[in-house]
Amino acid sequence: MEVKTYFDQDTATFTHLVWDDKSMQAAIIDPVLDFDFETGRTSTEAIEMVLQDLKALGLTLSYILETHAHADHLSAAPFVKEQCGGQTGIGAKIPAVQEVFKAIFNLDDLAVDGSQFDLLLNEGDSLPLGELTIRALETPGHTPACLSYQIGDAIFVGDTLFSPGYGTARADFPGGNASTLYRSIERLLGFPDDTRLFLCHDYPEAGAPPESVHTVTEQKARNVHLQGQGKGDYVKLRTNRDAQLALPHLIIPSIQVNIRAGAFPPPESNGISYLKTPLNKL
Repeated sequence: MEVKTYFDQDTATFTHLVWDDKSMQAAIIDPVLDFDFETGRTSTEAIEMVLQDLKALGLTLSYILETHAHADHLSAAPFVKEQCGGQTGIGAKIPAVQEVFKAIFNLDDLAVDGSQFDLLLNEGDSLPLGELTIRALETPGHTPACLSYQIGDAIFVGDTLFSPGYGTARADFPGGNASTLYRSIERLLGFPDDTRLFLCHDYPEAGAPPESVHTVTEQKARNVHLQGQGKGDYVKLRTNRDAQLALPHLIIPSIQVNIRAGAFPPPESNGISYLKTPLNKL
């Protein structure tokens, strides 16, 4: 397995290009679409760097995989699919997330069956990637539909874990649960100590490079949210911390797009798509 990771500075997000070096079959995990909140304009600058490398390496794209419906960046999955093909995939429990946010944003047109995605993946489902196998691991807690992807000695964990100095995902979004998140973390840290855990985000201090991967050993030893005496300590820490956190800057546009597999809302009579902002709701 080969991995190349790209860091989007604006959203602190990692996109991973993963491929089998024999068949040259590839997957992209958590692609980012550039979005300027002030103007409402999107661009594909970040994801085009990934696609340039994909083409230069002679790779064939099989999958575009989301670890969850992100609340901090828009997905570039439709652009990737248009340019390179590939099937879009996400956790099979995504309808639970769609249902919640359909009500919050009053999205009458939205189907809440996950049909916007090509692949709805359950625990233990596997996808062939040349001579490699991608195995789906359900890791809920941040959202009820969070999924991690195991490929060989590596797991792509989404938001479940951050770099050890920053901790773990929040659990206060609709459907999130700190106890459930702790069980998912325990599961990931139950893999062999040298297992590589690839992250979706990092928030390094000024001047420090972002860190995209840590071993199970490193997370056990150094993760600042996991140094207590078990689930009770973690849930208390996570709950207290979440109560002090502001909502992600891009949660309103991101959720409305990402629960549609990255598609924009249907254009209105003037041919323009619009995003909604619910007043006094979030």
